[in-house]
Amino acid sequence: MTEPLRLLCFPYAGGNAQTYVRWRRHLAPDIEVCPMQLPGHGERIGEPPRHRWDDLLADIRTRLAGLTTPRDRPIALFGHSLGALLAFECARILVSEHGIQPARLLVSGHRAPHLPLREETLHHLPDTEFLTRLSERSRTLRALTDPEFRKLLLPMLRADFTASETYAFTEAPTLTCPITALGGERDEDATLGEVAAWQRHTTGRFELTAFPGDHFFIDDAWEAVVTTVGDRLRSRVGSTPR
Repeated sequence: MTEPLRLLCFPYAGGNAQTYVRWRRHLAPDIEVCPMQLPGHGERIGEPPRHRWDDLLADIRTRLAGLTTPRDRPIALFGHSLGALLAFECARILVSEHGIQPARLLVSGHRAPHLPLREETLHHLPDTEFLTRLSERSRTLRALTDPEFRKLLLPMLRADFTASETYAFTEAPTLTCPITALGGERDEDATLGEVAAWQRHTTGRFELTAFPGDHFFIDDAWEAVVTTVGDRLRSRVGSTPR
Protein backbone atom coordinates (compact mmCIF):
# COMPACT_ATOMS: atom_id res chain seq x y z
CA MET A 1 0.00 0.00 0.00
CA THR A 2 1.03 3.62 -0.46
CA GLU A 3 2.65 5.22 2.57
CA PRO A 4 0.26 7.45 4.56
CA LEU A 5 0.83 11.15 3.97
CA ARG A 6 -0.08 14.38 5.77
CA LEU A 7 -1.29 17.25 3.53
CA LEU A 8 -1.05 20.73 5.07
CA CYS A 9 -3.48 23.15 3.37
CA PHE A 10 -3.18 26.95 3.60
CA PRO A 11 -6.02 29.36 2.69
CA TYR A 12 -5.99 32.47 0.52
CA ALA A 13 -6.27 35.98 1.98
CA GLY A 14 -9.60 36.33 3.73
CA GLY A 15 -10.24 32.60 3.36
CA ASN A 16 -11.15 29.91 5.86
CA ALA A 17 -8.91 26.84 5.92
CA GLN A 18 -11.89 24.71 6.95
CA THR A 19 -13.02 24.76 3.31
CA TYR A 20 -10.34 22.12 2.78
CA VAL A 21 -12.24 19.69 5.00
CA ARG A 22 -14.43 18.74 2.02
CA TRP A 23 -11.30 17.53 0.25
CA ARG A 24 -11.21 14.55 2.61
CA ARG A 25 -14.15 12.93 0.80
CA HIS A 26 -12.32 13.12 -2.52
CA LEU A 27 -8.81 12.10 -1.56
CA ALA A 28 -7.51 8.64 -0.72
CA PRO A 29 -8.00 7.60 2.92
CA ASP A 30 -4.23 7.44 3.40
CA ILE A 31 -3.99 11.23 2.84
CA GLU A 32 -4.60 13.15 6.07
CA VAL A 33 -5.88 16.63 5.16
CA CYS A 34 -4.75 19.20 7.76
CA PRO A 35 -6.32 22.66 7.31
CA MET A 36 -3.77 25.25 8.48
CA GLN A 37 -6.08 27.89 9.92
CA LEU A 38 -4.55 31.32 10.46
CA PRO A 39 -5.09 33.33 13.66
CA GLY A 40 -8.21 35.48 13.43
CA HIS A 41 -9.90 33.13 10.94
CA GLY A 42 -12.63 30.53 11.31
CA GLU A 43 -12.47 28.71 14.61
CA ARG A 44 -9.55 31.00 15.59
CA ILE A 45 -11.64 34.16 15.15
CA GLY A 46 -11.03 35.14 18.77
CA GLU A 47 -7.27 35.42 18.24
CA PRO A 48 -5.64 38.62 16.95
CA PRO A 49 -4.86 38.24 13.23
CA ARG A 50 -1.21 38.46 12.25
CA HIS A 51 -0.03 40.91 9.62
CA ARG A 52 3.75 40.54 10.05
CA TRP A 53 5.51 37.61 8.39
CA ASP A 54 7.62 36.97 11.47
CA ASP A 55 4.42 36.43 13.47
CA LEU A 56 2.79 34.26 10.79
CA LEU A 57 5.85 32.05 10.56
CA ALA A 58 6.06 31.82 14.36
CA ASP A 59 2.48 30.54 14.35
CA ILE A 60 3.36 27.99 11.65
CA ARG A 61 6.35 26.82 13.67
CA THR A 62 4.09 26.22 16.67
CA ARG A 63 1.66 24.21 14.54
CA LEU A 64 4.44 22.17 12.99
CA ALA A 65 5.65 21.01 16.39
CA GLY A 66 2.57 18.82 16.68
CA LEU A 67 2.59 17.71 13.05
CA THR A 68 6.19 16.57 12.79
CA THR A 69 6.41 14.61 16.07
CA PRO A 70 6.42 11.71 15.74
CA ARG A 71 7.68 11.57 12.17
CA ASP A 72 5.15 8.95 11.26
CA ARG A 73 4.42 10.03 7.68
CA PRO A 74 5.68 12.27 4.86
CA ILE A 75 4.33 15.81 4.56
CA ALA A 76 3.02 17.56 1.45
CA LEU A 77 1.79 21.16 1.29
CA PHE A 78 -0.88 23.01 -0.68
CA GLY A 79 -1.75 26.70 -0.69
CA HIS A 80 -3.67 29.12 -2.88
CA SER A 81 -2.71 32.79 -3.37
CA LEU A 82 -1.41 34.01 0.02
CA GLY A 83 -1.59 30.35 1.03
CA ALA A 84 0.96 29.49 -1.68
CA LEU A 85 3.51 31.78 -0.04
CA LEU A 86 2.69 30.32 3.37
CA ALA A 87 3.07 26.77 2.04
CA PHE A 88 6.40 27.69 0.43
CA GLU A 89 7.78 29.25 3.60
CA CYS A 90 6.48 26.29 5.62
CA ALA A 91 8.33 23.94 3.26
CA ARG A 92 11.54 25.87 3.84
CA ILE A 93 11.02 25.68 7.63
CA LEU A 94 10.48 21.92 7.39
CA VAL A 95 13.80 21.56 5.57
CA SER A 96 15.93 23.99 7.57
CA GLU A 97 14.57 23.38 11.08
CA HIS A 98 13.22 19.82 10.99
CA GLY A 99 15.37 18.16 8.35
CA ILE A 100 12.23 17.13 6.47
CA GLN A 101 12.05 17.49 2.69
CA PRO A 102 8.36 17.69 1.72
CA ALA A 103 6.95 14.92 -0.43
CA ARG A 104 5.54 17.61 -2.73
CA LEU A 105 4.77 21.33 -2.71
CA LEU A 106 1.60 22.37 -4.55
CA VAL A 107 1.25 26.12 -5.10
CA SER A 108 -1.82 27.69 -6.63
CA GLY A 109 -2.84 31.10 -7.93
CA HIS A 110 0.28 33.05 -7.01
CA ARG A 111 3.30 34.30 -8.92
CA ALA A 112 6.65 32.76 -8.00
CA PRO A 113 7.90 34.29 -4.73
CA HIS A 114 10.97 35.96 -6.22
CA LEU A 115 8.86 38.01 -8.66
CA PRO A 116 7.99 41.58 -7.59
CA LEU A 117 4.50 42.72 -6.66
CA ARG A 118 2.98 44.46 -9.67
CA GLU A 119 -0.57 45.26 -8.56
CA GLU A 120 -1.50 48.37 -6.56
CA THR A 121 -1.35 47.83 -2.79
CA LEU A 122 -4.46 48.23 -0.64
CA HIS A 123 -3.51 47.45 2.95
CA HIS A 124 -2.59 51.06 3.84
CA LEU A 125 -5.91 52.57 2.70
CA PRO A 126 -8.55 53.95 5.13
CA ASP A 127 -11.18 51.40 6.14
CA THR A 128 -13.96 52.49 3.79
CA GLU A 129 -11.70 52.80 0.75
CA PHE A 130 -9.93 49.55 1.62
CA LEU A 131 -13.21 47.62 1.68
CA THR A 132 -14.46 49.31 -1.48
CA ARG A 133 -11.31 48.53 -3.45
CA LEU A 134 -11.15 45.02 -2.05
CA SER A 135 -14.75 44.40 -3.12
CA GLU A 136 -13.68 45.11 -6.69
CA ARG A 137 -11.26 42.17 -6.44
CA SER A 138 -13.16 39.75 -4.23
CA ARG A 139 -16.51 38.25 -5.17
CA THR A 140 -16.79 36.89 -1.61
CA LEU A 141 -16.60 40.36 -0.09
CA ARG A 142 -19.05 41.72 -2.67
CA ALA A 143 -21.56 39.14 -1.45
CA LEU A 144 -21.16 40.28 2.17
CA THR A 145 -23.37 43.36 2.27
CA ASP A 146 -24.02 43.44 6.03
CA PRO A 147 -21.96 46.43 7.28
CA GLU A 148 -21.57 44.96 10.78
CA PHE A 149 -20.23 41.67 9.41
CA ARG A 150 -17.84 43.56 7.14
CA LYS A 151 -16.64 45.51 10.18
CA LEU A 152 -16.05 42.22 12.01
CA LEU A 153 -13.95 40.88 9.14
CA LEU A 154 -11.96 44.08 8.61
CA PRO A 155 -9.02 43.34 10.97
CA MET A 156 -8.57 39.87 9.47
CA LEU A 157 -8.76 41.13 5.88
CA ARG A 158 -6.37 43.99 6.51
CA ALA A 159 -3.90 41.65 8.22
CA ASP A 160 -4.03 39.15 5.34
CA PHE A 161 -3.52 41.79 2.67
CA THR A 162 -0.76 43.46 4.66
CA ALA A 163 1.06 40.13 4.82
CA SER A 164 0.45 39.41 1.14
CA GLU A 165 1.55 42.85 -0.05
CA THR A 166 4.62 43.16 2.18
CA TYR A 167 6.08 39.71 1.54
CA ALA A 168 9.83 39.93 0.86
CA PHE A 169 11.54 36.93 -0.69
CA THR A 170 14.88 35.92 0.83
CA GLU A 171 17.34 33.51 -0.72
CA ALA A 172 17.73 30.07 0.90
CA PRO A 173 18.80 26.61 -0.26
CA THR A 174 16.60 25.49 -3.13
CA LEU A 175 14.02 22.81 -2.39
CA THR A 176 14.58 19.37 -3.89
CA CYS A 177 10.98 18.16 -3.66
CA PRO A 178 8.64 18.14 -6.69
CA ILE A 179 6.64 21.33 -7.17
CA THR A 180 3.26 21.38 -8.88
CA ALA A 181 2.06 24.89 -9.76
CA LEU A 182 -1.64 25.46 -10.50
CA GLY A 183 -2.91 28.51 -12.35
CA GLY A 184 -6.07 29.98 -13.81
CA GLU A 185 -6.04 30.64 -17.53
CA ARG A 186 -7.72 34.02 -16.98
CA ASP A 187 -6.14 34.92 -13.67
CA GLU A 188 -5.05 38.55 -13.88
CA ASP A 189 -3.48 38.41 -10.40
CA ALA A 190 -1.08 35.61 -11.36
CA THR A 191 -0.56 34.91 -15.04
CA LEU A 192 0.45 31.42 -16.15
CA GLY A 193 3.90 32.76 -16.98
CA GLU A 194 4.30 34.09 -13.44
CA VAL A 195 3.05 30.80 -11.99
CA ALA A 196 5.44 28.83 -14.20
CA ALA A 197 8.34 30.76 -12.65
CA TRP A 198 7.97 28.61 -9.51
CA GLN A 199 10.22 26.16 -11.36
CA ARG A 200 13.20 28.16 -10.11
CA HIS A 201 12.54 27.01 -6.54
CA THR A 202 13.22 23.30 -6.87
CA THR A 203 15.93 21.09 -8.25
CA GLY A 204 13.32 18.33 -8.48
CA ARG A 205 10.46 17.76 -10.88
CA PHE A 206 8.24 20.68 -11.80
CA GLU A 207 4.95 20.93 -13.64
CA LEU A 208 2.45 23.66 -14.42
CA THR A 209 -1.24 22.72 -14.54
CA ALA A 210 -3.73 25.24 -15.95
CA PHE A 211 -7.43 25.44 -15.13
CA PRO A 212 -10.21 27.35 -16.86
CA GLY A 213 -11.22 30.45 -14.93
CA ASP A 214 -9.85 33.45 -13.09
CA HIS A 215 -8.16 33.78 -9.70
CA PHE A 216 -11.00 31.95 -7.99
CA PHE A 217 -10.69 28.75 -10.02
CA ILE A 218 -9.80 27.23 -6.64
CA ASP A 219 -13.49 27.61 -5.71
CA ASP A 220 -15.17 27.31 -9.11
CA ALA A 221 -13.28 24.17 -10.13
CA TRP A 222 -12.42 22.82 -6.70
CA GLU A 223 -13.26 19.22 -7.54
CA ALA A 224 -10.90 19.32 -10.54
CA VAL A 225 -8.25 20.88 -8.31
CA VAL A 226 -8.69 18.13 -5.70
CA THR A 227 -8.47 15.48 -8.42
CA THR A 228 -5.19 16.99 -9.62
CA VAL A 229 -3.83 17.13 -6.07
CA GLY A 230 -4.86 13.52 -5.46
CA ASP A 231 -3.26 12.32 -8.69
CA ARG A 232 0.04 14.02 -7.87
CA LEU A 233 0.13 12.70 -4.32
CA ARG A 234 -0.79 9.19 -5.48
CA SER A 235 2.33 9.13 -7.61
CA ARG A 236 4.66 9.65 -4.66
CA VAL A 237 7.37 7.14 -4.06
CA GLY A 238 7.25 5.04 -0.94
CA SER A 239 5.29 2.22 0.58
CA THR A 240 4.96 0.57 3.94
CA PRO A 241 4.76 -3.16 4.47
CA ARG A 242 1.47 -4.55 5.69
